Amino acid sequence: MLEVKVPVVGESINEVVIANWLVKDGDVVDIDQPLCEIDSDKATFEVTAEKAGKVSIVAKAGDTVPVGAVIAKIDTTVAIPPKKETPAAIKEKEETKTEKAAEPQTVGSKEISYAKGVPSPAAAKLMAEHGVKGETIAGSGKEGRITKEDVLKGITQKEKGNGHTRHAAFSRQTRKEKMSTLRKTIAKRLVAAKNDTAMLTTFNEVDMSAIMQIRNQYKDKFKEIHGVGLGFMSFFTKACCIALQEFPAVNGIIEDENIVFHDYCDIGIAVSTPRGLVVPVIRNAESLSMAEIEQAILDLATRGRDNKLTLEEMAGGTFTISNGGVFGSLLSTPILNAPQSAILGMHKIEERPIAQNGQVVIRPMMYVALSYDHRIIDGKESVSFLVKVKQLLENPALMLTGDDPVKMLLGL
Repeated sequence: MLEVKVPVVGESINEVVIANWLVKDGDVVDIDQPLCEIDSDKATFEVTAEKAGKVSIVAKAGDTVPVGAVIAKIDTTVAIPPKKETPAAIKEKEETKTEKAAEPQTVGSKEISYAKGVPSPAAAKLMAEHGVKGETIAGSGKEGRITKEDVLKGITQKEKGNGHTRHAAFSRQTRKEKMSTLRKTIAKRLVAAKNDTAMLTTFNEVDMSAIMQIRNQYKDKFKEIHGVGLGFMSFFTKACCIALQEFPAVNGIIEDENIVFHDYCDIGIAVSTPRGLVVPVIRNAESLSMAEIEQAILDLATRGRDNKLTLEEMAGGTFTISNGGVFGSLLSTPILNAPQSAILGMHKIEERPIAQNGQVVIRPMMYVALSYDHRIIDGKESVSFLVKVKQLLENPALMLTGDDPVKMLLGL
């Protein structure tokens, strides 16, 4: 009898929650087949079968169990039926069958699609788990088919078709949901960041005209050569890396009675997922090109939303960038991502009238906010850091050298 135990998922993690079982008690499983999903305070992981056999479930879904505890047993003496098709092959076959059934049919001169409102196998599984009805989800797949992404969007935004949750008139119903391990950890860390740091926020605004002009001019060529889109985040990441090297305190942390300064820039990118906020880290961002930064952001953000990030990819980080502008935020005060000492908040780009050379002109402006720990970063440093970021963003050519090329040439 093989015991299935909770694996070690991180140095600081002592217990996990059984999120859900992917098999039933008494099922016969193959080697490496996923058995269950476990929630830690940082991510979700799958536990797979080390050997084939019959499963006996010990811990129930929702149970909190310590690392190393036995959550199931596998009877390896049970004969395994001949393997005809792999789960991937069966899934592909089902999807192909569904797609064929959903192909448009012609009745007379009128084309009819049976795919509209039909969920894919992955979407159907997710809908069943969360109790989402098909008529509440608008399909964006081929011929109106409901995809997994459609369901995730509906769950995340609490949508019922028009962007708002619909309730019966004068309803006074309530519902209670148990907080996930990740959500409880986020709550504890946020409260600790407010209570254990001397957090302040300084603000500025950036004229995004130059960056938007570069994007409009080169985005197609950039994607053609590098295979990834040119976004705003790579400009901000590059600008922050240059500014962090000029103001090292912003890139430092307090450790006991010492200040630890970093000669590298590991930039955390805050990503909102259906399970909560995660912050994957781009290592040595100061040494990466714009294309490499964009590729890293796309990869981390995609796997973050799919709950496929590893603990190593979310550990560490010397500075964080959070983009609330994608949700329409005009101005906010981002909270520190402890033990880091600063975080930059990006916001919505909005055309506003500003005074320029004695004239009122319309420019695409963005408010930026830097929250920082006053114990390690003085007001002068924080303001100077944000001004430096502003200068680099409004004059992207400065990112090539980090300073005015003419002043460097003249030794000024």
